[in-house]
Amino acid sequence: MNLVQKILKQHVVEGDLGSGQEIGIRIDQTLTQDATGTMAYLEFEAIGLPEIKTELSVSYVDHNTLQDGFENADDHAYLQSIAQKYGLYFSKAGNGICHQVHLEQFAKPGKTLLGSDSHTPTAGGMGSIAIGAGGLDVAVAMAGGLFYLPAPKVLQVELIGKLRPFVTAKDIILNVLQTLTTKGNVGFIVEYTGSGVKSLSVPERATITNMGAELGVTTSIFPSDEMTRAFLKAQGREEDWIELGPDKDATYDKYLVVDLSNLEPMIALPHSPDNVKTVREVTGLKVDQVLIGSCTNSSYKDLVTVSTLLNNKVVDPEVSFGVAPGSAQVLEMISSDQSLTKIVKAGGRIYESACGFCIGMGQSPRTNAVSLRTNNRNFFGRSGTESANVYLVSPETAVASALSGVISDPREVFKNQTIDFAQPTSFVDTKSLLLPPLSIENRQSIAIVKGPNIGEPPINTELPETLSALVALKVGDKITTDHIMPAGPYLKYRSNIGKYSEVVFKNVDPSFSSRAMTNKTNNVANIIVGGLSYGQGSSREHAAICPMYLGVKVILVKSIERIHRANLINFGIIPLTFEDHKDYEFIDFGDELFIDAIRDQIHQPLITILNKTKNISFQARTEFSEREISYILAGGKLNVLKG
Repeated sequence: MNLVQKILKQHVVEGDLGSGQEIGIRIDQTLTQDATGTMAYLEFEAIGLPEIKTELSVSYVDHNTLQDGFENADDHAYLQSIAQKYGLYFSKAGNGICHQVHLEQFAKPGKTLLGSDSHTPTAGGMGSIAIGAGGLDVAVAMAGGLFYLPAPKVLQVELIGKLRPFVTAKDIILNVLQTLTTKGNVGFIVEYTGSGVKSLSVPERATITNMGAELGVTTSIFPSDEMTRAFLKAQGREEDWIELGPDKDATYDKYLVVDLSNLEPMIALPHSPDNVKTVREVTGLKVDQVLIGSCTNSSYKDLVTVSTLLNNKVVDPEVSFGVAPGSAQVLEMISSDQSLTKIVKAGGRIYESACGFCIGMGQSPRTNAVSLRTNNRNFFGRSGTESANVYLVSPETAVASALSGVISDPREVFKNQTIDFAQPTSFVDTKSLLLPPLSIENRQSIAIVKGPNIGEPPINTELPETLSALVALKVGDKITTDHIMPAGPYLKYRSNIGKYSEVVFKNVDPSFSSRAMTNKTNNVANIIVGGLSYGQGSSREHAAICPMYLGVKVILVKSIERIHRANLINFGIIPLTFEDHKDYEFIDFGDELFIDAIRDQIHQPLITILNKTKNISFQARTEFSEREISYILAGGKLNVLKG
């Protein structure tokens, strides 16, 4: 067996791993972050259990740490009281980005982790099956329920050779994205193998599995080996280590080889992580902003490397340069070893250990800026400045460019310099902002704190016998969840669905929300029509909840991404795909679409849709499991759970 099969075999409770059909797996650990966690815990409360049923669950505050207004602080208080009431760990604002902290403190080889954040696969660098999902799926897992997914196919990426100086793990995943792109990989898990694996530390592996989310795969994973053991030992967790890897005769569904020796510094151009070129191809472009951080590249290794390259140098005076450590542990360590001082002396601004600029929460670049970032995503408008162009690079390329003022190949800028970094044999034990679960006795007196911005999860209605709806929006390919639900300053309304729904598709069509709500008020359903790879990006279930609140009943697209598809079904929106992509061309904004006997047709592989405006019929694919059909018929998973 391959590694994926070995771990999943130990966790499959329903279904057959080799069938290609849906399986239900047991979840060992869960994580949430504050942008998705408030809704997840409101949903957990609705289930009605007195405590969590997982081995370990953690509530992190890392997205909305800017307390602009009362909303974020109120939500933090709610999340802390929930953790105390139900037996979770609580990571306070400032403790760090959930994926970085989870890797340091909790991730274990061979475990399953479900997180309400699409970059949960970061823990795959530790040998975990770590999957991003919507908050409702995480709530169900905390309640002891199974997580369902199609039995995955496994893509083997064999790493051979060894990276040359100033070529990094970030360049490996950018190379893979260049080859596989962000679409067409749904249903796969990436398993990294080969002789090149042993040269990569756990933080480097985590960079690769983290940004593997942009491929659209279910998750990515590395074996657990002596490198894993050394990292866990340095974290004081050697007892969590087990050796895990594929059998020598393991088989895979797809295969890709990457020769690390042939790689060079890479860069993702606007506005997609797969728009990748070599840095050499774009050198010389003037840079306005350089930001280093995010859950992809904010480890101790990353920031020591940054400080070493900046030592006794000063960034270009026309470059806005900033660094965000990934965790309180990283911040304390770079403070102790003078790395932080070197960064500040070079002209760096130091930001809080949080997601921050990666999700558009501060540090928006100036008008028409070129911004180099070590983030995992560069979607249009995500930085908070629509006219800005965001490029994704490694920390080494970021520093080289910050110093020179133009996009630069680090091999040229630092041609006479070497970096002698060794992974520490002991990490500091920073836990002042990490609160352990309360004892069962102490939980009894805890009262849940709910500020005025916190509402209840909206409930959908049952699917009618027939459905007539207007095309309220038609969009193209690669629509991301950022397109659907803008982040940044709007995230503080994540637990106020009525308010947050006012900005659905704001950056695509500002009139969509009011138009859809008017249709709903007039008892007219809404349909959204889209192209390929609809729903890329984050796991935010608000990209399903808010359209549902606005009366969207169907998403009709050429193809759809895994997490968003699951979220739509969870909230009673039907995700359909065109049987013939050409039919997309014959549907226009404002057309009336009609589906007869939809409750019966939903059980069939193909469903017939009549475009009443044009008097044309066409077919769309359903491909739902019986479990998914039960959610759709009931108007969502919460309705089923409530009975």
